[in-house]
Order: sequence, then C-alpha cells, then structure tokens
Amino acid sequence: MRCPFCSHGEDKVVDSRSSKEGRAVRRRRECLRCGQRFTTYEYIENVSLTIIKNDQRREPFDRQKLMQGVVAACKKRPVSIKKLESIVDKIENTIEKSGRMEVPSSEIGTLVMAELYELDEVAYIRFASVYRKFKDISEFISEVKDIESKTDVK
Repeated sequence: MRCPFCSHGEDKVVDSRSSKEGRAVRRRRECLRCGQRFTTYEYIENVSLTIIKNDQRREPFDRQKLMQGVVAACKKRPVSIKKLESIVDKIENTIEKSGRMEVPSSEIGTLVMAELYELDEVAYIRFASVYRKFKDISEFISEVKDIESKTDVK
C-alpha cells in the first residue's frame, strides 16, 4: 500500500474494524515516512457480475458508475453522500443475493428508482426522466401527478 501523500510503500495499521455491514474491513493506516494517516477498505472479491444492456451488449458491473448515476440524480438536493453510498450498497447486495452472474440493466434501474422514490422525489423524477427516456413535458407532468396522488394517500 502506497501512502497517498508521499507515495512511500510502508505503513502501519493503526485501527481495523468491520465496515459496510460486515462486507468490508476498514483500516486506518499511518505512513512510516511522513506520519500522515489514511483509510483503506478491504473487500471480498466477488465473481464478476455482468450487466446486460438494453441493446443486449454485456459489460462488467461497475459500482462507481452506479454511484455516479445516483449522485447525478441527487445533485443539489439535501442528501448526504453517506446515504447515497448506503443506497448503492443496498442495490449491490440485492444483486449479489440474487445469485445470478448476469443481470439486466433495466432491473438495476428499477431498484435505483425504488430507492430514490423513498429518498427524494425530485431525485426520483430526475432519474426517471433519463431511465425511462421521457420524450416531452407531458411525461414529466404525468409522473409528477402520479407522485402527488401517492403522496396524498400517505
């Protein structure tokens, strides 16, 4: 492990604990050269998961790509990064628990929409507009009215 501050190759582990609901180990490290501390995460390497795109292309699952989509939907919304990471963790767990090696991207989009619906209605509409490929304002209005009607019921 190289220090992110000085690139020295030796460090010591100061603290180690379970993280991400037991799916990772969080380690606090201290560089033996510059004394700076940094955090690393150790994950179990999973069998590669393949995403089946709408045009039937296949590509490896990319957690970072999923996170970027969720972050984009929540841009300038009062939602913490920690909450977004939790959503991505939950979606990733759901996919892994399915036991399948190939998952359609549409299934992942549906999971994201369900999580965003519960989290923030504006983020949900933003994501839905891209995911469902809204063609005009009437589709936006229809979706907003649908949300309003469900909110009135609650």
